[in-house]
Amino acid sequence: MRAIVCNAFKGIEDLSFTEIAEPRPAANEVLVDVHAASVSYMDYLMSCGGYQMRPALPYVPGTDAAGIVLACGDRVTRFRPGDRVSCGNWFGAFAERMVARESSVALLPANVDFTVGSTVLHTYLTAWYTLIERARLQAGETVLVTGAAGGVGLACVEMAHLMGARVIAVVGSAAKAAMVRAHGAAEIVDHSREDVRERVKALAGDKGLDICVDNVGGALFATLARFMGWNGRLLPIGFTSGEIPSLAMNLPLLKNYSVVGVFVGAWMERCPEQAARAAEAVMAWVGEGKLRPQVDRVLPLQCAGEAMSLVANRRAMGRIVLQVRQDL
Repeated sequence: MRAIVCNAFKGIEDLSFTEIAEPRPAANEVLVDVHAASVSYMDYLMSCGGYQMRPALPYVPGTDAAGIVLACGDRVTRFRPGDRVSCGNWFGAFAERMVARESSVALLPANVDFTVGSTVLHTYLTAWYTLIERARLQAGETVLVTGAAGGVGLACVEMAHLMGARVIAVVGSAAKAAMVRAHGAAEIVDHSREDVRERVKALAGDKGLDICVDNVGGALFATLARFMGWNGRLLPIGFTSGEIPSLAMNLPLLKNYSVVGVFVGAWMERCPEQAARAAEAVMAWVGEGKLRPQVDRVLPLQCAGEAMSLVANRRAMGRIVLQVRQDL
């Protein structure tokens, strides 16, 4: 089968488009004929050796895909060959076929195509785990999301809005601002032309932020940590700035707020049944139009390096999708 292969942890310069052996599903896995795969910042970071886990080299990058089930392991009960599915794994999606654990697979609603389906699991399960499982979001709370125009950030904006929150979105351009507002953000902070400290201070008011979902890290995290409200929840998801921040612990002490880590991949492995139920719920919301995944553009599979570069340089709004089969 054809696949994108990472030969060394040097980022996109060591990717190749080549023929490799087809994977075989384990007893608890599903083999999927991939029609589309979406590209995440995690894919780029892993290819650079900067993620917290390193696959054995060479490996096929890609966390998320959608396609048709070809075969199922002996212990798989929820799927059968011919099912249209969205699926995820730590890697392996940038290929004509991939394997995924049964708990990391969800049926696609009839009205959801493979392009959109490939963008759902990583982004919206991260949003689900962040807002529902970790932050315990309540309707009426104020939620600030950084990196709000990226795949995970936009999913958090949408889901928080769907749950009745007032959403403040931090973005890096006017074009991103318009798109994020269309997906449910009530207020926009454009850090390319505004003083983030002063703007967030004005929007948070005396009450402060109930929830802050941070995809960026670095100096932005340190700034936002000062605007948390009483009993707030500050949730680091990722560090697209390249800088892992530190926190003066007198800040959460004085305002009684919590710093809550979010590692959705570990949750999916430790709580597979819970994650599978969440995936089904998220996919139903997509099918009903309550959540609207944003596809930035569609590129052929062999352009995976270009797609990863666009994501790494924050030039994507929503998800970039790789077309693997021609019937999208």
